[in-house]
Amino acid sequence: MALASAVAIPNIGSGNQIAALNAAAREIASALRFARGYALTHRQESRFLFDLDANSYQVTGRDKTYYISKELAVTLDVAESQLVSERRGGVRFFPDGSATGGRITLEIAQAKRQLDINWLTGQVDLDEL
Repeated sequence: MALASAVAIPNIGSGNQIAALNAAAREIASALRFARGYALTHRQESRFLFDLDANSYQVTGRDKTYYISKELAVTLDVAESQLVSERRGGVRFFPDGSATGGRITLEIAQAKRQLDINWLTGQVDLDEL
């Protein structure tokens, strides 16, 4: 019995981490898609802005700041023009559906999720690495 719990308990913790990673990746993908939709429907630029220090993000059209788990390591690869500071940056979406493009990578333990934002179409793709 002790051996079974010694094997099961670490796997439960790992499962929780993967669940948190997947949930955060889906939430961010949804926020990026919302920002693109906002730009299209309101015919004005919108922005998704991520703060690496707080593991938080904001989206045009929503007054709320959204937080993800501090356990997740986040890497932003966005256009230099979209960097607010060394630790804050994002993606801008335009009324025609295009975007400044970029990549957001979320990582915990050995698991990674990557969000790619196509600059031409503004399409957001979520990939498991």
